[in-house]
Amino acid sequence: MSSKRNVLVKNASFLMAAALISKVVGLLYKSPLTHIVGADGMAYYGLAQQAYLILLMIASYSIPQAVSKIIAEKLAKGEYRNAQRYFKGSLLYATVVGGVVALFCLAGAGILIPSNQQGATLALRVLSPTIFLSGILGVYRGYFQAYRNMVPTSISQILEQFANAIFSILAAWIFIEFVAGADKDSMDRWGAAGGTIGTGAGVVAALLFVLVVYQLNRKIIRRKIASDQTGCEESYQEVIGVILRMVTPIILSAFIYNVNGYIDGYLFSEILGHQGFEDEGIRMLYTEYSIYFLSIINIPLTLSSAAPTSMIPEVSAAYARENLDLANRKVDQAVQLSMFISIPSAVGLAVLSQPVVRILFPDTIGTAGLLLSVGAVTVILNGLSNISNGVLQGIGMPNLPMRNAAIALVVDVSSLVLMLFTTGLGILAVVIAIIIYSVIICVLNDISMKKYLGYKNKWKDAYLIPFLASAPMALAAWLLFTGVYMLIPSNLLGLLVSVPIAAAVYIVLYIVIARVPEEQLRAFPFGGLLVRVAGLLRIYG
Repeated sequence: MSSKRNVLVKNASFLMAAALISKVVGLLYKSPLTHIVGADGMAYYGLAQQAYLILLMIASYSIPQAVSKIIAEKLAKGEYRNAQRYFKGSLLYATVVGGVVALFCLAGAGILIPSNQQGATLALRVLSPTIFLSGILGVYRGYFQAYRNMVPTSISQILEQFANAIFSILAAWIFIEFVAGADKDSMDRWGAAGGTIGTGAGVVAALLFVLVVYQLNRKIIRRKIASDQTGCEESYQEVIGVILRMVTPIILSAFIYNVNGYIDGYLFSEILGHQGFEDEGIRMLYTEYSIYFLSIINIPLTLSSAAPTSMIPEVSAAYARENLDLANRKVDQAVQLSMFISIPSAVGLAVLSQPVVRILFPDTIGTAGLLLSVGAVTVILNGLSNISNGVLQGIGMPNLPMRNAAIALVVDVSSLVLMLFTTGLGILAVVIAIIIYSVIICVLNDISMKKYLGYKNKWKDAYLIPFLASAPMALAAWLLFTGVYMLIPSNLLGLLVSVPIAAAVYIVLYIVIARVPEEQLRAFPFGGLLVRVAGLLRIYG
């Protein structure tokens, strides 16, 4: 590897930085939003968001990946004219499919919400225009990713989350003031609906930004099209046919891959309701899961998914040139980069779960901390499955992750139903079912990658070394937090002291144990700083 970061790692770093900023913002605004709308309002908000995400997956969730894969293959062959045609065809696809799904959301929202939690229906209906706009936004993001330019996607993600945070809090307050004096359930419903306004405002802000960026690059794009000497030009009928064959399986795969969270939450609410649990108690537990637990766990999950997002154009291009060795090296880089972050994140969250939750969500009843301790392992599992999904899609086999996800979904749902009827695990059963689902996905996808790509996991570099460095880190974090808390009983102070020192312990131990070559270490996030640390430790002599 040269002294400069290669394209894959640079793109992954852009996306990881943007994901970190946007997810932290998304996490922080949940606390004031909870204060405004209350626990029941946040439960409605969480239910609406889960149903919205399922519809979004059908309409647009995987469009950036699908578009970047198709266009990257055309760009690798110098077919700039066809690449532009696929961009326009993808916009048409997103407009039609997004419009249909948005209308279904508006008209059939009540079908998607559990029968004993219909207060979330209004919030879901408010999200219907966002579904339509998200598809168009996804096409533009995928277009820039195909050109291996992650900056527009990264900046648009940050803008989206800031607008989301500001408008969610503002609209929730306005809506509640609008119905002030009404019954509690009405205020909960309107507060949740106001909170979802922010989601749409964020998408609008991001879409306006990518439109401006595209307009600024029109001249460059036109020059590339004019330079196309391939003589290969596909008709729009062929283009739409390829898009339908390629995008539809990827979207179906993403739908099946992610629908378990929605189904698990739906079943949890319905089954406990039939068992005689009060609706308010169900909402309280669901808030602990969907708002508190998921908001925290999604930060490292998003960071680990940044690698496969930026990897797909690289793998697609290498595979299109029949360079399997290069494709496998790109996968190795993505896995190592993802696990470098995912493994210590999971271990740290498991050890410090309770203080982390209580700092961010003081209204917690404590359940979210338990869920975080048990469910932290999903950070690692989902990081691996996101990469393997991206690889299989990148080599033109989107049906494989879809089949594997379908098998895992059946096991997930069966396990959850069994646990809810035979144990008293309650909301913890949902997290355990998610873990079971993630394990099955990882195993089946790994088998598929070995069969069709000849990929072999480098277990020592990717997994063993981060685990060996994370174990002492976890011990240091627990001892430091406990010691500080015994002297001054403050969760915030304990975390401020323990987290930075534990992170430093991990980085030093990782460098010492792994002895990563200097050029490779520079490719990691904050690689320059890591190399300087390695120099102080005399790793390179």
